[in-house]
Amino acid sequence: MICRQVDEDVLSRLPGITATPVRALPFEGLHAVVQDVPAAEADRQSWTDRLSDPQELERCVRAHHQVVTAVAAQGPAAPMALATLYSSEERARQALGADAARFHGVLDRVAGRVEWGVKAYLPAAPAADGAGHGAVPARVPAGPGASGAGRAYLERVRGAHRAREENRRAALRAAEEADAVLRGSAVAARRLRLQDQRPDDRRGAQVLNGAYLVEEDRTASFTQAVETLRRRTGALLIELSGPWVPYSFAGEDGAHGDR
Repeated sequence: MICRQVDEDVLSRLPGITATPVRALPFEGLHAVVQDVPAAEADRQSWTDRLSDPQELERCVRAHHQVVTAVAAQGPAAPMALATLYSSEERARQALGADAARFHGVLDRVAGRVEWGVKAYLPAAPAADGAGHGAVPARVPAGPGASGAGRAYLERVRGAHRAREENRRAALRAAEEADAVLRGSAVAARRLRLQDQRPDDRRGAQVLNGAYLVEEDRTASFTQAVETLRRRTGALLIELSGPWVPYSFAGEDGAHGDR
C-alpha cells in the first residue's frame, strides 16, 4: 500500500504475509509498505498456486487487511492489490515512482474520508402458496378444453409468477432510488458487481452492491440515510457495512467513482 507517513514501530509489530519484516520503502515523497519475498516464492505462478488454497488465501487476506488498517489509522492510504510483486527494490521504486502523481491524487481524494458498503436484496421468497399445493396432474391441459381444476391451477401459477415479477421490478426501482439517495450523502460512489445468491442464503437475489466514499464528519448523516431507507423501503432488505479503508476508490477507476 502507499502512504505519505508511516510509523516504523507500528510496522515492526505487524506479521504481514511472509516471514520477513513489514517495512517502508520511500519513493518520490511517498512510502510503499512492503515485505521481501524469498527467492523461491518470487514469481507469479508460485503465488497463484499459494493463493488457490482457500485457507492460505484467507490468511493472506487477513494479514493484508491488518497492515492496511494499521497504516490507514496514521493517515491517508491507498491499498494495492494483494500479492503485488516486483523483482527487486530498485524495480519497485522505478515502477511506483512513475505513478507517483496518481498516488498523490488518490491520497488527496481519500484523506478524511471512509468507505461504506451498502447491499440490498429482495426479501426471502415466501413459502409455497396454493399454486404448489396438492397433487398436480402430469399434464395440465391449457386449451379451451381444460378442466375447471386445471384452469384454476394454471391461473394460480400465472398469478404467482406475475406477483414475483412485480416484486422484482419494485425491488429494482427501490434499489435505484436508494442508490440515488445515498449518493447525495457521499463524495463519490461506485456500483460493484452483483454477487450471486448462494444455495444456503435465505435472502432473495441481490439488487444493489454499492460502495460510497463519505466524509468522516458526515458518517452520522450517511448511516441515518440508510436507516431511513430501511424503514420506508419494504421492497428491500438493506445491509450496511463499514467504515472501511477506501479500497474501492484507491485505483484509477475509482478516481471519481461512477457518479
